[in-house]
Amino acid sequence: MMVVGVMAIGRWPMAGRCSAVGIGGRRVVDGGMRPDWAPKSIDLNAPSAARVWDYFLGGSHNFTVDRQVADAAIAMKPDMPELARTVRVYLHRAVEAIAQAGVKQFLDIGAGIPTVGAVHEVARAVHPDAAVVYVDHDPIAVAHSQALLRDDPYASAVRGDLREPENILADEQVRAALDFRQPIGLLLCGVLHFVADDYDPAGIVATLGSALAPGSFLAVQHATNDAQPAETVEMLRMWNANSPEPMYWRSRGQIVELFGGFELLEPGVVFLPMWRPGQRERVEEHPERFASYAALGRKVGGGG
Repeated sequence: MMVVGVMAIGRWPMAGRCSAVGIGGRRVVDGGMRPDWAPKSIDLNAPSAARVWDYFLGGSHNFTVDRQVADAAIAMKPDMPELARTVRVYLHRAVEAIAQAGVKQFLDIGAGIPTVGAVHEVARAVHPDAAVVYVDHDPIAVAHSQALLRDDPYASAVRGDLREPENILADEQVRAALDFRQPIGLLLCGVLHFVADDYDPAGIVATLGSALAPGSFLAVQHATNDAQPAETVEMLRMWNANSPEPMYWRSRGQIVELFGGFELLEPGVVFLPMWRPGQRERVEEHPERFASYAALGRKVGGGG
């Protein structure tokens, strides 16, 4: 998630701790009791990148400390909420396209917290029995997700690192929830640009793709410095100098290379808001301002 860097930059006014006072030995957060989706193992006085992203999306799964960080990010980049919503629109459209092609199972890596039109909700509008596994390396995001999904027999959340694709593929919960003999929708939105070149992102995608059946899909949203003004490039430099999770923006050509073994579907690799916009949507005059590409591919040929 793009907000990670902002949280790590000490000079930003992320003031504070959320309001938390004891009542009868239990914590009250933001004026109310700890919600069911916030396990006791989670420190609600510390900001969470996943909850900040939820706030950008207009969700309710966040606390005062998260909103303070989000407001600091918005002060630096005022269109952050619009970017988050545009990423989510692309994700919705990609999931809909995959589901409409007959795919009933999804593997969402770098998922954050499944709120505000989550993948399983979108997929089930087409297939009520769609199965989804959410994967994230952030233990806070996973804990929140597991609490939210505990009563859902067809959706689950596991901890995993995209840089270790073999471990994700071998995870018992992943194997139990998804049938790799059948097509799967692999979702890599907002995550590959946190993978350094040393980890071989194209190789990671190839490893994941080789485990998928023909007819599977790959959806990618990836940050880019193509056509970006100097101030945006400088922001990335400052971000990477201060963040424990630097970003690696890539060119369109590098993103095309991620789709080896997949047939790119129309309209190909395009700036984020240009990926299959709705007929009634205003045409984005400067689609490059979101500094992000999006694409969808379908696996062809024999199984891996």
